[in-house]
Amino acid sequence: VWSHEGIICTGEVYKKAVKTTFAKGAALEDPAGLFNSSLGGNTRRAIDFHEDAEIDDGAFKALILEAAAFNESAG
Repeated sequence: VWSHEGIICTGEVYKKAVKTTFAKGAALEDPAGLFNSSLGGNTRRAIDFHEDAEIDDGAFKALILEAAAFNESAG
């Protein structure tokens, strides 16, 4: 679990993917389209990282910073 004034995201390891689930992902902007899992919920959004997948580290960092800022503003 990664947190800053609340949960930012959790990490889970599965056979075919590593999943990061953003606790308040539905409230976040995702201009790079990183969210690719748990898209139907009202609160959470997730990213499944598959083996050998390219990761846009700049977009991922921006999403982490946005989630931290969201937690700060909610408190």
